Amino acid sequence: MSTRAAFGRFALDLESGALTRDGIGVRLQPQPAKVLVLLVRQANSIVTRETLEQLVWPDGTHVDFERGLNFCIAQVRSALGDSAEAPRYIETLPRRGYRFVAPVTISEPAPQAAVAVPPQSPAQPYRRLSWVSIAGLSLLALITAGLLAATRLAVAVDRPVRVAVVPFDNETGMDDYDRIARAVADATVAHLADPARIGRISVIGNAAALHQPRRFRDLKRIGLDLDADYIVLAQMKRDATQVRLIAHLIRVSDESHLWAKTFDAREFTLDVQSQIAETIAASVTTVLTSPSSPRPRS
Repeated sequence: MSTRAAFGRFALDLESGALTRDGIGVRLQPQPAKVLVLLVRQANSIVTRETLEQLVWPDGTHVDFERGLNFCIAQVRSALGDSAEAPRYIETLPRRGYRFVAPVTISEPAPQAAVAVPPQSPAQPYRRLSWVSIAGLSLLALITAGLLAATRLAVAVDRPVRVAVVPFDNETGMDDYDRIARAVADATVAHLADPARIGRISVIGNAAALHQPRRFRDLKRIGLDLDADYIVLAQMKRDATQVRLIAHLIRVSDESHLWAKTFDAREFTLDVQSQIAETIAASVTTVLTSPSSPRPRS
């Protein structure tokens, strides 16, 4: 069993980050869950933004830390039904960090009873392995060692795929969607930078080369400047009834489209933004890391 923290109607597994409310699971993505665990572990103490950034994004991850952390805090508050204006759980301390302010009760796992191991009976006959068995085991060990060596060599040679996320374009003609387009792009960066994906995907989301107006955007130049193999971009469009976001995965070397998907929504709430970002990140990861994935062209 894991150490659990209880606060209000919620319970949090401090090992896995699993959150429940009245015994029912509450959906929380891995990065926001890590933020919540650290805040709860240090309840009533100030946790600086720098500390949270180091926890969520390891060194070498190219993301917009400010936007990514803001996204995580917003997701945690949404899961807890909390608000920045009247916080019951997470208090914002401007230019300093955050503090978990609700009373927390920690439940440690009960120690497991020792299991007695009966002594081996001296009367048990000793069985010798036949020469055939020994030879078989030796051959198996050699094969296993060879496979492990080959695997280590492949891992050493193959670097993570480098993906740049261009700020998504608002083509609705409405200024209000500028913020939403940026938010979905930031969420996509955060999902691609998830610890479960960071070993396979190296994401770039805040380089100056990415922030160019679309009419001046040169994908090959971006790829060269950032040493990126692929680029994720998207456009938002709308009609009288709904808004559409069209996401693309493009190989830099020949600017070919490897994947695209359309998302339609009447409202782009935080949950909808997060769901779209996770779908994009999962699809991009699958396309680029599967054994038959298209590789960058030289």
